[in-house]
Amino acid sequence: MEILSQLQWWHWLVGGIILIVAELAIPTFYLIWFGLGGLLVGLSLALFDLSPTAQILLWIVASLAFTFIWFRFFRHDTRTLSGSADGEVVGEIGLAVAAIAPFAKGRVRFQRPLLGSEEWTCLADEPIAAGDRVRVVAIEGNYLKVVKN
Repeated sequence: MEILSQLQWWHWLVGGIILIVAELAIPTFYLIWFGLGGLLVGLSLALFDLSPTAQILLWIVASLAFTFIWFRFFRHDTRTLSGSADGEVVGEIGLAVAAIAPFAKGRVRFQRPLLGSEEWTCLADEPIAAGDRVRVVAIEGNYLKVVKN
């Protein structure tokens, strides 16, 4: 505890800057908030006389508050889940490129590209002749489940 009582305001500023710079090398997006907490403690200590316990408590509370605020209000979730494009694909009409045997892989071509491709691998529960119109009813992994239209 003796070391903590010797900390000056600029120690907190340097520590905060080191954590922020470390965030550039280790992009976890957590270190920056603890660095900002250190900067806040350094500025507070320059203006007010804080006990070592108050300094540590302020650093922890500020760091966690910065982290919470970022992840709760400002960070946008950009992850997409598998099959999240169901609404865009299900119901689309295409043509069977070749005959499709029941429960075997086939190919279907669409007039306009779906998710960046005009032709997709498909599965069907019933036989479908080449050139028949098919409708997408589901996405099963990387395959489209189709039925005769």
